[in-house]
Amino acid sequence: MGFFLFNIALILIFFLTIVNYWYVENKKGYFLSTAKNLDIFANREFRAFWNAVLIEQDGYKFGKEGETLSSALGKNQRLEKLKTKGKWLVRQLDKIDKNHCFNSINDNL
Repeated sequence: MGFFLFNIALILIFFLTIVNYWYVENKKGYFLSTAKNLDIFANREFRAFWNAVLIEQDGYKFGKEGETLSSALGKNQRLEKLKTKGKWLVRQLDKIDKNHCFNSINDNL
């Protein structure tokens, strides 16, 4: 039952994001805002995976409520606690947006 509900939720998120776009008055930044919300969700939801694969055991832990993946990656970059896969991911994000993770650090969380 859980897997069925999971699939329904994924379908609803995809379609409702697009449908909702037409009801939003200020469309500027709509998809960027949605992407950031999904980023925050992924940081929290998949924290066990990120902590195991991307950082050293004593690194800054993923999963803090309200924080983006990029912020957590940036904190580990600053602490020099990224594993090889974490460094690779940071490099890929930096290709899209220079110093992305470092600039995404939110020390207020």
